[in-house]
Amino acid sequence: MDPVINHQPPSPATAETAIECRELTKKFGDFIAVDRISFRVQRCEIFGFLGANGAGKTTAMRMLCGLSYPSSGHATVAGFDVYRQQEKIKQHIGYMSQKFSLYDDLTPLENIKFFGGVYGVAEKEIRERSHDLVRSLGLDREANKLVGGLPLGWKQKLAFAVALFHRPRIVFLDEPTGGVDPVTRRQFWDMIYEAAEKGVTIFVTTHYMDESEYCNRVTIMVDGKIEALDTPANLKHRFACDNMDEVFYRLARTARRSDS
Repeated sequence: MDPVINHQPPSPATAETAIECRELTKKFGDFIAVDRISFRVQRCEIFGFLGANGAGKTTAMRMLCGLSYPSSGHATVAGFDVYRQQEKIKQHIGYMSQKFSLYDDLTPLENIKFFGGVYGVAEKEIRERSHDLVRSLGLDREANKLVGGLPLGWKQKLAFAVALFHRPRIVFLDEPTGGVDPVTRRQFWDMIYEAAEKGVTIFVTTHYMDESEYCNRVTIMVDGKIEALDTPANLKHRFACDNMDEVFYRLARTARRSDS
């Protein structure tokens, strides 16, 4: 099933830059994990960041999230420098990973309270907004149950909502819909569109190439370099492909390495 059939990504509201990279590079000894990548992401844009295992996308995302220093090059995230203002970056972004986003031994409400506190949201505001958030997600009956017992789809929707709770300018989503059913994937992308329409910039990685069709623009990394960057429609036209699966595999087949 198509996860967001008949939907189009909202257009970025302004030309304001949310993320900018210029010749950004990360080396581990003689190994170049990220090789002089350059791109700009507009505010409110849904920006797909794709690449096979070992392409360097996870390393690049860690630098942009303020978790790793670049070896060279320049980058700003939400206007803050990745070398000198990593803590500022962390305060102004949200992050969601497929592997870890919530504590299974806490309830939905406890997770919201914990992460809201981590991001500096006032305790009064957490109390005022947390129950409304749980209600909007349809988790009223599960509000005081442990997250570990919830279906994966509910966990992912809650994790995304928690990543947005402190109202960040940018949210990084690392394979957010992995393993969930098609209906939940559609609902999750509805949430992404709603966030973008409210002014949040979305930076998303995914292994589902059909999902890349629902980004404003997509970049594809191969062996640490950006091999393609454009709208899905333009990429399909450029490579004479019917869908993004074909575009991705055409580029991924040229990869020489397999470890990130």
